Amino acid sequence: MIRLTHAAIPHADINRSAVRRTPALCERDAVAADPAGDVWATIRRECIEAVERDGLIAGPLSNALLRHATFADGLSTRLARKLADADLGVGALSALFSEALNDDPSIVRAAANDLAAVRDRDPACPDLITPFMFFKGYLSLQGFRISHWLWKRDRQHLAHHIQSRLSEQFGVDIHPAARVGCGIMIDHGTGLVIGETAVVEDDVSILHGVTLGGTGKQCGDRHPKVRRGVLIGAGAKLLGNIEVGEGAKIGAGSIVLDDVAPHTTVVGVPAKPVGPKLVDLPAFTMDQMIAPPEYMI
Repeated sequence: MIRLTHAAIPHADINRSAVRRTPALCERDAVAADPAGDVWATIRRECIEAVERDGLIAGPLSNALLRHATFADGLSTRLARKLADADLGVGALSALFSEALNDDPSIVRAAANDLAAVRDRDPACPDLITPFMFFKGYLSLQGFRISHWLWKRDRQHLAHHIQSRLSEQFGVDIHPAARVGCGIMIDHGTGLVIGETAVVEDDVSILHGVTLGGTGKQCGDRHPKVRRGVLIGAGAKLLGNIEVGEGAKIGAGSIVLDDVAPHTTVVGVPAKPVGPKLVDLPAFTMDQMIAPPEYMI
């Protein structure tokens, strides 16, 4: 569940001309119209506060956020502007993304949960606006969700087009057939690769340079299965049809070739279990240290 508090702020309080030109919208109506309406109301309040601090940001925030009635509308437009090219422009992509989000509200709810996860787990993220506008880890994950929607509807070539654009724009390559839960935090995102048969369950945190790949010698089901609450450190490589148990922690730079037991820390090349059993879910704590006895390579 997303636990966000918000208070309605009348549009008359906005004193920037770029924002005054946006259509008036009652936050209560936005909540009713959108599966993530409470999140959108909070984002709109944050936008108003940001504009009051810095008028120069009024234009970008108005175009990306305040002019849209719902979270789904805003997300569709934001992704379309990031991924448009000469082959598919902003209008075509925005319509396609809106179709996906309207057809499957679970994508909207997952996107809202992802947003809250980034805000709650990333100390460099002070609010919800920042990842929505600027974090490529968050935006690439939402683009993947739409490519996955296309893949399930036998529109594989269009799904691959979205995958390709996400890789070109954000440096994140997630196969459209992969299965990814919600409440996912992808920090930085650069160099992330997730293969076709990979599974990432809810509430997982992944840093940059991570690969969930195959071993290069198998067909069929050949990629890792990452269970709930796992933390995967920067540069880690998880290869093959292995299972990483709930609440496990993968140390930065590790190469994981075998199953990882639940609530276990593994580090090294190849990765080996170290330290005591974990009590908390490391994806939430984001604690990348190893409890004593320390492991030395």
